[in-house]
Amino acid sequence: MTNLSLPSSGFGTFRLKGDQAYKATQDALDVGFRHIDTAQIYENEDKVGQAIQDSDIPRDEIFLTTKVWFDNFKKEKFIDSVQDSLDHLKVSSVDLLLIHWPSPENEVPMTEYLEQLARCKQEGFTKNIGVSNFTKGHIDKAIEILGERQILTNQIEVHPLFNNHELVQYCQKQNILITAYMPLAVGKVMENKVLKELAEQKNTSPASIALAWLNMKLMISIPSSTNKAHMADNLAAKNIVLTDAEIARIDNIDHQDRIVDPDFAPKWD
Repeated sequence: MTNLSLPSSGFGTFRLKGDQAYKATQDALDVGFRHIDTAQIYENEDKVGQAIQDSDIPRDEIFLTTKVWFDNFKKEKFIDSVQDSLDHLKVSSVDLLLIHWPSPENEVPMTEYLEQLARCKQEGFTKNIGVSNFTKGHIDKAIEILGERQILTNQIEVHPLFNNHELVQYCQKQNILITAYMPLAVGKVMENKVLKELAEQKNTSPASIALAWLNMKLMISIPSSTNKAHMADNLAAKNIVLTDAEIARIDNIDHQDRIVDPDFAPKWD
């Protein structure tokens, strides 16, 4: 756990649909994950919620995150969409509610949707609030609106092939945790020479090295998988210790391979 009670290893459910989302969430909980990440746009909140409800794990032992999609940012839609998410998830509140992306072209002013996000916390729909895919400029504006130490995390793409170093450092200086999505670069880490060499030395996989690197740099990772054995390996990666020299080797991987860059993305830093 971090000092702000956000579990360091989470299970991501992006691209998981229907029964696959249900089983994968069940399997993730079974191998020991207690941090589950979903979103309105994933269209799997109902299956994720059902898997949590059907498990034997007390609700207060699971850290549950969902995200509000930008179609729901206007004041008249925001709260209703969150209540719909809670209904789908079969919970009275989530542990973390995120803004999934900044409003494209600032169609909805940030003040409007962040005030609704803060209201969700005030009314008990979520214990914590945060953002996702926010640039440095967005972070500055969000802090201006919400105040300091209100944003728990900025969920952004980070992996050894795209370290996003400048934004990571900027957020951490603002006491905002980094949650790294796509931490395995959709499997590309498995082919990287440096990660393969380190994995061989430590009798593990390049994926585990990638996740250990994130953990050593005090970032939260949310890998996704439908393979239960891989889930267990991903969770166990938090126990791998890397030396400063090993971390530096990974830091110096020269690829900067951003994977997630939709047409509605902001102008990146």
